[in-house]
Amino acid sequence: MPELRAGDWQWSVAAGSNLLDALNGAGLCVPYSCRAGSCHACLVRCTQGEPLDAQPEALDAGQREKGWRLACQCRVVDDLSVELFDPVRDGSLATVSGHDWLSPSVLRLRLEPERPLRYRAGQHLLLWTASGVARPYSLASVPGEDTFLEFHIDCARPGAFVDVARFLKIGDELRMGELRGGVLHYDPDWQERPLWLLAAGTGLGPLWGILREALRQGHQGPIRVMHIAREHYLAASLQGLATEHDQLQVELIDAEQFQTALSGLRVASRQTIALVCGSPGSVEAFSKRLFIAGLPRGQLLADTFLEKG
Repeated sequence: MPELRAGDWQWSVAAGSNLLDALNGAGLCVPYSCRAGSCHACLVRCTQGEPLDAQPEALDAGQREKGWRLACQCRVVDDLSVELFDPVRDGSLATVSGHDWLSPSVLRLRLEPERPLRYRAGQHLLLWTASGVARPYSLASVPGEDTFLEFHIDCARPGAFVDVARFLKIGDELRMGELRGGVLHYDPDWQERPLWLLAAGTGLGPLWGILREALRQGHQGPIRVMHIAREHYLAASLQGLATEHDQLQVELIDAEQFQTALSGLRVASRQTIALVCGSPGSVEAFSKRLFIAGLPRGQLLADTFLEKG
């Protein structure tokens, strides 16, 4: 059986064990969200040995050369020593500059980073509380337009991170991990094409940033925004943009009407680009319907939000 070492901990694991599960099973609390290699929350650095990596392309060459790996995508096949991400050593500091409620359960958190951050709309960051709880959240802000980093946090259920986030105050400090890609983005080459932004719950957050980025870059094709939710927390802002931009169509669908709305989706142009974000069930439902409606698979970009504790 391979030996796994992390800091002062060393123990035997079954050959082929998932590295993330092995670390968390030992009580080391490595954060994660998607388990698909997208959110990059579960970064660890291999200092001795090499795991079997299912997605080596998920990290750039520079990160891999330094030993960074995504624990969720790795299996322990030989003796392995890893170093966990340390938010104080490896992260950066940010100060709370905005804290308000967009609805009874959706918190808008704005942060001022200690150092300027170059990012694109739709990317995400790992946020760490002072007590060491970490969760990945997508950016809802727009680079070059907003002076802050904005996150929309679903606080409908209790959780280790959201229970802290609810009571943050202006001036409080959080740590941030490295900026991560994800698949959601806006490509200027799409300017003439129909753009669909389909969201469930706070999956609207990154799409809100991408929508504003598309409009900022002068998108010429029609834009369709569909938000499935019990609380349409950006309704006024979306309707305001629709009033200003003739090509923008906004549909606010109650959660109970999701299946009815899905059945009505028709893809009029095979040039359509669809960006989908939300819970696993909603993303799967949107994706299946779009494929049935004739959307080419390469024109669907989806990001899944797992429930965060």
